[in-house]
Amino acid sequence: MCQKRAIFKPMTEAERQDLKQKCGGSWKLVLRFLLAGEACCRRENSQAIAGPGHSIAVTSKGVVYSFGSNSSGQLGHGTTEEEWRPRPIRSLQGIRIIQAAAGAGRTMLISDAGQVYAFGKDSFGEAEYGVQGTKLVTSPQLVESLKNIFVVQAAIGNFFTAVLSREGRVYTFSWGNDARLGHHTEPNDVEPHPLLGTLENIPVVQIAAGYCYLLALACQPSGMAVYSVGCGLGGKLGHGSRTDEKHPRLIEQFQLLNLQPVVVAAGAWHAAVVGQDGRVCTWGWGRYGCLGHGNEECESVPKVVQALNDVKAVHVATGDYTTFVVSEDGDVYSFGCGESASLGHNAIADGQGNRHANVLTPQLVTSLKQVNERVVQISLTNSIYWNAHTFALTESGKLYAFGAGDKGQLGIELVNNQTERGNPERVDIDLS
Repeated sequence: MCQKRAIFKPMTEAERQDLKQKCGGSWKLVLRFLLAGEACCRRENSQAIAGPGHSIAVTSKGVVYSFGSNSSGQLGHGTTEEEWRPRPIRSLQGIRIIQAAAGAGRTMLISDAGQVYAFGKDSFGEAEYGVQGTKLVTSPQLVESLKNIFVVQAAIGNFFTAVLSREGRVYTFSWGNDARLGHHTEPNDVEPHPLLGTLENIPVVQIAAGYCYLLALACQPSGMAVYSVGCGLGGKLGHGSRTDEKHPRLIEQFQLLNLQPVVVAAGAWHAAVVGQDGRVCTWGWGRYGCLGHGNEECESVPKVVQALNDVKAVHVATGDYTTFVVSEDGDVYSFGCGESASLGHNAIADGQGNRHANVLTPQLVTSLKQVNERVVQISLTNSIYWNAHTFALTESGKLYAFGAGDKGQLGIELVNNQTERGNPERVDIDLS
């Protein structure tokens, strides 16, 4: 059964045995590791990424489209001109892309051969609002320093970048020294450094990066677990305090809640997890109601979102003080900051129709019900400096967009000085 999985197939016998030992010594645990990674990352499936001002869409065949802001060449078309119309990246012809990550002025793509292509700002630790990298790269370039690592996922945080290897090892760029953690310390650090500490011998299936912190979903023989490392402001590391962690530390609350995490999401200042039983937990900075607990308070350990008790969640996405949850039957709920209409609640029932209102508890995004199709993925802008936009991807590969569109990042033409769309609108690409 392991041999049927895309990541396992090309491994040598020695690599397979090594993975078996790392997973706990049995092929059953290896299979669990492989399936867990596929489930939480949409690997090999179509996906859409709502980056800061620009967007990336990957079809199930591995073709990449990009659109939106392009001041640093982050669309990969060889120019720095803005584009609202989704365009395939021609120079990637013949290369199948299975994963994408978008940061401010930067894009990273991962091929089915585990190679990483990057373009836009030429730095792994660039501040979002700061100076440009040493040079701009306007078309996809192979990241030389990762040539010997078979990469399956990348996550771009503020001031740092992390990648995950197929064996479940985490590497960071520009993470900085112990004293500074994930802050802006070494922007020109182009060598990947293995994340040291407890995760050295525990395979990781998913990574998620927020504002100076990193979450890792790990596959332990006893079950799934979440580790966090970095800046602890707002309680976003989930350990009951606001102190920084120099090395990955297990979030113990999930054992107390008897919850098996299957998906992690790291917003700028808050985080979320979906459990195997469909429960959703949130923690961190609760501003604008982004934790969904009916208030704006901080939570320094994961707390179950009670308002979603009757919903079996399968997917969660977080942004800058916003959260989206997708249920098993394809319903979408959102809560948090209503700025730039990115929550999708266009006609709030207060009669005012204020689509920019903050939402303190999960609300069904009724406008997505009209799509008459199951939503399988949500992506939203995870940036504190850019107006947010949101993508909803359906089971058949249709893509819908709403929120800020001032840079063309919705993939929809806006006319008459419009800067946003309050209702989901179909983007003209087929991702199936």
